[in-house]
Amino acid sequence: MTTLDRAFRDHWGYVLASMIGFLGDFDLAEEATQDAFSIAVVRWARDGTPSNPRGWLTTTARNRAIDRIRRERTLREKTRLLEVEEAHVDDLDGDTFPDERLELIFTCCHPALSTDAQVALTLRTVAGLTTGEIARAFLVGEPTMAQRLVRAKRKIKAAGIPFRVPPEPQLRERVAAVLSIVYLIFNEGYGGRGDLNAEAINLGRALAHLLPGEPEVHGLLALMLLHDARRDSRFRDGELVLLADQDPALWDGAEIAEGREILDHALTLGGRGPYVMQAAIASLHADPVRDWPQIAALYEELAVLTGSPVVELSRAVAVAEIDGTDAALAIVDGLELDEYRYLHSVRGELLRRAGRDAESRAAYERALELTDDGPEQRLIERRLAE
Repeated sequence: MTTLDRAFRDHWGYVLASMIGFLGDFDLAEEATQDAFSIAVVRWARDGTPSNPRGWLTTTARNRAIDRIRRERTLREKTRLLEVEEAHVDDLDGDTFPDERLELIFTCCHPALSTDAQVALTLRTVAGLTTGEIARAFLVGEPTMAQRLVRAKRKIKAAGIPFRVPPEPQLRERVAAVLSIVYLIFNEGYGGRGDLNAEAINLGRALAHLLPGEPEVHGLLALMLLHDARRDSRFRDGELVLLADQDPALWDGAEIAEGREILDHALTLGGRGPYVMQAAIASLHADPVRDWPQIAALYEELAVLTGSPVVELSRAVAVAEIDGTDAALAIVDGLELDEYRYLHSVRGELLRRAGRDAESRAAYERALELTDDGPEQRLIERRLAE
């Protein structure tokens, strides 16, 4: 990864959030941020990387925005933009500009926007995913996603949605949407873009600081830490390694300990919500010997909370370890998840264990049809070869 690529991954969300707070306009802020990175391509190659890249980029973006406003002759309407003294890059330190990403997340998660728009806009603005990357995540074409993002930004502007963390009554109502989006960002990273893991965890820490009494906030942070602790063991020579085959020596013990400490705090706060339950399950999976009855019981409780057939599928995996493959298959075969690739890969594994090879092959072939991820495809192909 080049220095500029790293700067984009590390600083895009910070710079853009700062610019939106500064300008109050998504499109103008994004144009100014893109201008700053374009200028960096030339100047950093010539002069070297500045000591404070984020400060350099933010100042450059601000100055470019002011120049653009002047050129467009809207200075009188935008007078407040010029009340901020134009900083000199050499004088900046790491605290010159506040982290305004939380304000940006809550803006993107306003209830006036659809859930899909909330997720897409946050992934674009906070996490810095390209429109193409978001389109692939949503299984839609890039032009469709581009229009969705344009409509979301127009809705924010037309509705006068404020760029701020909402006051207490609205804050509680919107926490669930914010947490789901932070977790989606984490999962995007867990699927291969590790920089997004760190981004989501940092956002989780910021939310925990903002909402210290919300157990689900701490539950999500604990869950992300416990999953992230196993990141280095998930792949071996580019191939996906399932949890049962991972080397615990590669797990990050400090991250597991921190995740468990935060989970304990969430439980102390009375947390029994979905993120707390998932964190508790992840903690049990980090034990040297897994307590499958306890894991199955937690999945059962989580299924009641969420009503999710995907959770039931996970419970079936635990039930297989306790009561055998027939009991697990009875659960799996009752789930309406025909388009969900993991149902078929789990079913293929259970049938393989039961010695029903022809049915197992058919299930794995169906899973392969639904999979476009390279490492997962190769894992299924290995199962088929076996």
